[in-house]
Amino acid sequence: MTTTPAHGTLRTLVVEDDPAVAALHRGFVERHPRFTVVGSAATGAEALRLALALAPQVVLLDVYLPDVGGLDVLQRLRRLPGPPVDVIATTAARELDTVRRAMAGGVQHYLVKPFTAATLHERLDEIWRLHEDVRRAASELDQDDVDRLLAGSRGHARLPKGLSERSLVLVVDALAAACREGTDASASEVGDVAGMSRVSARRYLEHLVVLGRAEMNPRYGSAGRPENRYRPSGLPSA
Repeated sequence: MTTTPAHGTLRTLVVEDDPAVAALHRGFVERHPRFTVVGSAATGAEALRLALALAPQVVLLDVYLPDVGGLDVLQRLRRLPGPPVDVIATTAARELDTVRRAMAGGVQHYLVKPFTAATLHERLDEIWRLHEDVRRAASELDQDDVDRLLAGSRGHARLPKGLSERSLVLVVDALAAACREGTDASASEVGDVAGMSRVSARRYLEHLVVLGRAEMNPRYGSAGRPENRYRPSGLPSA
C-alpha cells in the first residue's frame, strides 16, 4: 500500500510482516506532523521494491521477515541509488550479535518491541533535526561543521531537565521563521511564534547556542540594559 506524501514531510516506509503491528507503527508515524507514511511492506522483497519505487527518506525496518532477513534488506538498501535512507530497526530481536550487525549496517536507531509512540517520536525528532542540519549546511564544511553533523547522525545528547525534544524543534523552526529576512530575534519574539513564554523560549535558545546551532548577541537599548538577540548559526546578515 502506498500514499502520496504531504509537502514538507519526510517520506517513511514501514516494513513489518505482522499486519496489526504494521498498522500500529503506521499510526505512530502518521501522528508525527513531520513524517508521512508513503508505503507499507510485509516482506523483504516488497520492501526493496517499494524503496526503489518510492525513494523513502526513512524506513522502519523489522529484522524478522518471512523471506529476506531485515539485516540483509538493510545492506541492500544501502546499495540503492539516490541519497542514503535513515533506518530505524523496529524489532523483537535482542541478541547482541543482531544489535551489533544492525549498528554496523548503519541503522540510525534500534527500537525493541513493544515501544510507545512517544519513544518513536523522540527518534523521529532526532532524524528530522539531522535532515535540517544537512539542508542548512554549506557545500563545503569546516571541522566544527563535520563534528556537528556526525554528532547528529549518532543521535543528539539528552536535553537538560525540563526541556523536550518536540518543543526544541518548535523553537528551531520559530527562530528560522523570525529571522527569515536575515535579522535576529528576541526570546519574546521567538516565543510568540512558537506559542510559548519568553522564559521557556530563552531556555531553548540558550541550549541551541550551547549546541552551536544558534548565535546570541546583546543589543543595548536606551536604558543601557542589553537585550539578548538570537539568530540561527551561519545565517547571512540582512
